[in-house]
Amino acid sequence: MLPLSLAEPMVPQSIAKITGKDEVRRHLAELGLVLGEEVTVISALGGNLILQVKDSRIALDRELANRIMVRG
Repeated sequence: MLPLSLAEPMVPQSIAKITGKDEVRRHLAELGLVLGEEVTVISALGGNLILQVKDSRIALDRELANRIMVRG
């Protein structure tokens, strides 16, 4: 497992674990970032990530991305 912030761009990853307080996990779940969901890093610019989740693109800062652990 590795943090989403270190995942290789354009390679689909499966979310294995989400760390942090309940409010952080709830916020990420509202964005569609839940255990088992497939996520792809589209780009990483200035510490922020653009992610593809289902049919949506989401921007996350590196701090939140570090809380999401993925499996390739």
